[in-house]
Amino acid sequence: MVKTRISPRSVGQIPYYYNHKPSSKHNYVDVPDSPLFCFGHGLSYTKFEYSDIKVNPAEIPVNGSSTISVRVKNTGDVEGDEVVQLYIRDMISSVTTPVKSLKGFKRIQLKPQESQVVTFEINDEHLSLWDKKMNRVVEPGSFKIMIGSSSDDIRQTGFLHVVK
Repeated sequence: MVKTRISPRSVGQIPYYYNHKPSSKHNYVDVPDSPLFCFGHGLSYTKFEYSDIKVNPAEIPVNGSSTISVRVKNTGDVEGDEVVQLYIRDMISSVTTPVKSLKGFKRIQLKPQESQVVTFEINDEHLSLWDKKMNRVVEPGSFKIMIGSSSDDIRQTGFLHVVK
């Protein structure tokens, strides 16, 4: 698993990762336990609204694929760029997996009040994990699909179910 660092609030938080495992989160006594800048953080002169997430199909076989789409609208008064980020979490697995992993991103440019549908193709490569025997496998189960503008600014969620 590739660990992706984010900006800690103090040196006592180093290292700090957005894709930590559920049991490895550290709480700090004298510092907030959130990063100063989260993974994927960015600033813009405008605002973006996310809506209408679709997972099609919502149920796939272990070697199948699904298309994830979301509508992004520039609700501000100026043209702007947005980096739409796709994160996935394996809800139940035979080994511990991160709380979220970046699986795709797309940069779009929108004029004021313009909207665009952004799509991602999800397949076994995005859903696989290393099992206890160090084999790359896709396990049947539920996967939480998260789309947002950064790792801590998830705007839309959906679910994908993998069956045998």
